[in-house]
Amino acid sequence: MRILIVEDEAKTAAYAKKGLTEQGFVVDIAVNGVDGRHLALSSDYDLIVLDIMLPGADGWTVLREVRLELGADDYLVKPFAFSELLARVRSVLRRGAKQTAENLKVGDLEIEPRRRRVFRGDKKIDLTAKEFALLDYLVRNAGEVLSRTLIAEHVWDMNFDSDTNVVDVAMRRLRAKVDDPFEVKLIRTIRGVGYLLEEPLA
Repeated sequence: MRILIVEDEAKTAAYAKKGLTEQGFVVDIAVNGVDGRHLALSSDYDLIVLDIMLPGADGWTVLREVRLELGADDYLVKPFAFSELLARVRSVLRRGAKQTAENLKVGDLEIEPRRRRVFRGDKKIDLTAKEFALLDYLVRNAGEVLSRTLIAEHVWDMNFDSDTNVVDVAMRRLRAKVDDPFEVKLIRTIRGVGYLLEEPLA
């Protein structure tokens, strides 16, 4: 999940970014309304955390312009305490997810986002934080071909370099845990494009 924080108080923004990153989110920061609006309109974010009092353009102005341009919902979170922010972020992401159930399923694969647990059938699968973030992104976009560029942006917060194999290496490690031990394979490589997670047709 990729989040944009628009907050002019440097310590607050850094604190929120650190805490959210530790929870497996990818976080970008803008320190004024103008930069926040530019990032919101030029990049693909799952959630925007927007302060009201901002230099350049206030939060309400940014919100109106982003909604007008993108048709986005008017979610607005002010980061007072990190625990409150994290709870609100998770709540908003659950409401806006393509699958509305708390637990996400594709075939016999099930992930529990709140508990950060993964199962295939009755078998529990242990993943690192980054592997979980990668699988969560694939599951939330099940049935869609995801380019390496999109995956890199959402899971690693990096611009994809064609000479970098970080996405492919991570995908191999994920497959070794999620696919290789099982007869039915869920993750497919789409040659020249990226990856696809879906339940195979019978």
